[in-house]
Amino acid sequence: MNIQIFGTKKCFDTKKAERYFKERKIKFQFIDLNEKSLSKGELSSVKTAVGLENLINKESKEYAKANMDKIRTASVREEILLKTPKLYKTPIVRNGKSATVGYNPEVWCTWE
Repeated sequence: MNIQIFGTKKCFDTKKAERYFKERKIKFQFIDLNEKSLSKGELSSVKTAVGLENLINKESKEYAKANMDKIRTASVREEILLKTPKLYKTPIVRNGKSATVGYNPEVWCTWE
């Protein structure tokens, strides 16, 4: 298992995800989205697993700032996501080609 948790240190659900894996003694890599965004390849892999729209936090301030509600083209939305990591719903948890968005232990337990 190669778990990656993309989130922010202040996100409650990200902290819960970290605790979930720590309690089960499963090693994971934490990537702080305030410091580093997903790469193009990582975004592509996660998008394939969960869908592009499920990655976008429509309640974030950045959503309105970036006028995401007016942008319909998937490729343009992807480019904005790559440049603005605060637009992601968190946590994004990856295990190889599998991924989830949000706190989702029902799926994670199937990875063990």
